[in-house]
Amino acid sequence: MNHIRKMRPGEAVSSKANEERDEFERDYARLIQSPAFRRLQGKSQVFGAGSGDYYRTRLTHSLEVAQIAREVAKRLERTNPFLQKREHPGLVIDPTVVECASLAHDFGHPPFGHKGEEVLNHLLMKEYGLKYEGNAQNFRILMFLEKRAGSDSGLDLTAAVLLGINKYPFLIEEEGRLKGVYGAEWETIKEIRRAWNMPVGCSTLEAQLMDLCDDIAYSAHDIEDGIRAGKIQMNATFFEDGRLLRHLVMEILNDPNHAKFEWEQVDLEKMVRQVLSDYLEQWQQIFAECNREASRTRREMKARWVSSFANRVDIIDDSDKGWKKLTLVKDGAEDLNLLRTMEILKKLAWVTLIKDFRVQRLQKRSEIIVERLWDSFINPDKGQWILPPDWMDSYERHKGKWSWPRFIADYISGMTDAYAEKVYAELFASKSGSIYEMD
Repeated sequence: MNHIRKMRPGEAVSSKANEERDEFERDYARLIQSPAFRRLQGKSQVFGAGSGDYYRTRLTHSLEVAQIAREVAKRLERTNPFLQKREHPGLVIDPTVVECASLAHDFGHPPFGHKGEEVLNHLLMKEYGLKYEGNAQNFRILMFLEKRAGSDSGLDLTAAVLLGINKYPFLIEEEGRLKGVYGAEWETIKEIRRAWNMPVGCSTLEAQLMDLCDDIAYSAHDIEDGIRAGKIQMNATFFEDGRLLRHLVMEILNDPNHAKFEWEQVDLEKMVRQVLSDYLEQWQQIFAECNREASRTRREMKARWVSSFANRVDIIDDSDKGWKKLTLVKDGAEDLNLLRTMEILKKLAWVTLIKDFRVQRLQKRSEIIVERLWDSFINPDKGQWILPPDWMDSYERHKGKWSWPRFIADYISGMTDAYAEKVYAELFASKSGSIYEMD
């Protein structure tokens, strides 16, 4: 089983395979030393990268997801008898694999967060019938765009890490599919899944753990940032506002994944109101315990919520799929109530931060930047002269399998927020950059 998990689909057998380092540790090194990982420090999480030293970026978010996921993986590895059986390569949890998957799970995010993703997808679909999606772009980066010594295409990661990142095991070009993997990379992922005998539509336990810890981090950490920024005000007037309640209910019902929470089994509005009330009550209690220090209270609130979720992560049977499910568990069954609570907190962050009118103004500006960069590059006769030479060299080597529109989407999506603004300023603003600046 170790061989099939540690095989590297894109890499020939190397003498380095005999190093003392474990194969998954080599993956870890490749990821954290990659330019794609470093660029996460300049990509938005909720607030724009550069908004302040305090707020999270995609990099700090990914590090926090990795820390939570590794700790949960170590606990499950130690305490869950099922994992000792190692029945199937997809039913194993290795802490290093989970950590690698967590570090890499947001590589595919373009500048300006989900707004950048939305704009690139619209531009590709409108004229060329191609999709852009952050999870699919992850694999494009890991398996094609990134370079390492000895390889001309991708980081040559192990099969276990690739499937650990693959939370949507589908071909995205399928009709109606919103998330998945682009066709070029899907061929390799599909072959790994076939070799592992993975059930159709099922993710490995490691991918499920990475995904759940991403939600845990989002629900706790983004709210902490929102409180610090004053977008979430810790008082009854804010938490009992009828408009906030309506927006939360609307966001929950409009979410494409809302069915998995079985909201029809509860009074949704009543539960949202109760979660908000309990959250404010807990804040007031901890605020008193922390001698009325808001900064200590924020950190303590975040820590308690992360612990309350992470300590309930466990593995149960998924009878519908004939597989295993990693989820929040109480008394041997999925704890839907706690999952719903986490979803409400995620939506609280979304409604109060992303939907804030000032954030919406910034997102409108981001939309204009991405669209105008696209318009500047999409004509190859003109665009080739204003693209970095190393990108053009790479395109010339691979243009047999790299269409120009996909090439431009790859280039723009790799930008940090600040670099996208810099290139936009050079093209459209009165202030120009220096010819001696390095791209």
